[in-house]
Amino acid sequence: MSASAPVSARRLAAAVLAAGALVSVATLPASAADHVRPERPKVEISHVQYDSPGRDDRSNRSLNREWVEITNTTRHTVNLDGWTLEDRDGRTYTFDHYRLEGRATVRVHTGVGRDTDSDLYQDRRQYVWDNRSDTATLRNDRGRLVDSESWGYDRHHGDFRHHGDDRQRGDDRRHGDDRRHGDYRHHDGYRR
Repeated sequence: MSASAPVSARRLAAAVLAAGALVSVATLPASAADHVRPERPKVEISHVQYDSPGRDDRSNRSLNREWVEITNTTRHTVNLDGWTLEDRDGRTYTFDHYRLEGRATVRVHTGVGRDTDSDLYQDRRQYVWDNRSDTATLRNDRGRLVDSESWGYDRHHGDFRHHGDDRQRGDDRRHGDDRRHGDYRHHDGYRR
């Protein structure tokens, strides 16, 4: 055996190791970038109509003009069975055997109605969303936060559970000179 054979074997081994190192370095940025990129939510609260247009007379028509839109931003159907939509005071609507198609939106109305693919009804006889300040919270069937949307005081202070005298409660919350006309768009922050 010649002295050049062990040197050639060492050179070959060194070349293989160097090539392996280059391959792993070349793939590192791609995998590192995958971990840095924030994941886009699959289901989100896309629009809240917290102050129904017109007279607040607790008619079913007025109650159904108060709603929250939930949008599936993916191409795949999402099973919302057991998911919940809740206001700051704990009034909760639970989705029952409902699947939201890909790139679709469902409107969850406060009043009584007949559920369809695009409209669901909480079947309530009272308003849910406070005109001045509230938070709509969407949770999955395991109770994990999926998305939330706040307006008024809650928008500037997070989901602050304030139950003091300065916040109108019950049916009186729907009246007054400082009433907000809540057609709030989730992402751009502008009322329309």
